[in-house]
Amino acid sequence: MQTMNRVIDIDVTEDREWRKGAACRDTDPDLFFPVGTTGAALDQIKSAKKICKMCVCRSECLEYALTNNQESGIWGGTSEEERRILRKSWLNRQRRTA
Repeated sequence: MQTMNRVIDIDVTEDREWRKGAACRDTDPDLFFPVGTTGAALDQIKSAKKICKMCVCRSECLEYALTNNQESGIWGGTSEEERRILRKSWLNRQRRTA
């Protein structure tokens, strides 16, 4: 697993209390940011999603990722490609209700 420093730009005014109960809180963040989508990265994605699957904060995490357009990594149990599809639908719903 490649080690990289990751910085996520976070609006300090947002409600981030859900993160305190996240199953991934004490897990190496690199697990959730696989390099690639083939080979060993597939095992890494599967392992990250396994942690997400048992997390009580999964929906809040996914909403955060969609709201803040998190393009990289595993968020709320979804891969980058899965989130791209979800984000399109999510944006359409946001526009209809605005």
